[in-house]
Amino acid sequence: MLENCKNAQERWGGVSQIIDRWLQSRQALLVSFCGLSEKKEVADGDREAEAHLRTLCQQLVDYVSAGHFEVYDQLMQEGQAFGDAEGLQQAKALYLEIDATTDVAVDFNDKYLETDDLSSLPKDLSELGVALETRFAAEDRMIDTLHTAHKNQLA
Repeated sequence: MLENCKNAQERWGGVSQIIDRWLQSRQALLVSFCGLSEKKEVADGDREAEAHLRTLCQQLVDYVSAGHFEVYDQLMQEGQAFGDAEGLQQAKALYLEIDATTDVAVDFNDKYLETDDLSSLPKDLSELGVALETRFAAEDRMIDTLHTAHKNQLA
């Protein structure tokens, strides 16, 4: 039994590091988002705004990709390893919430990679902000459901 606990700690303790790195990238994404959102007007040809927008788009794609291709998978595997059927069921519902916001993020990225027209940027940032708020809340609940809930079993 002690060996099983040790294996669980070795296996799932690393998930905390993955989540920590991912949450740090979330913070960087939010800093970029807020910095760009603070601009009341963005004129076409505003090089500084264009540079901030490119940074935001890269951070957005990196963050969303890490969630889908690394973090959520690790969380689901952890829930399965602990036989947490209820947590996995909740996570599936949360994933649907998260997935809906992915389309908003990808559309935002695609639009601003292909255009120099920044006239609708404030409106699009507002829409992205709502999607990110929804996404972050669902992700936090998923972490609580599938990772934090098992921390005592890892100790």
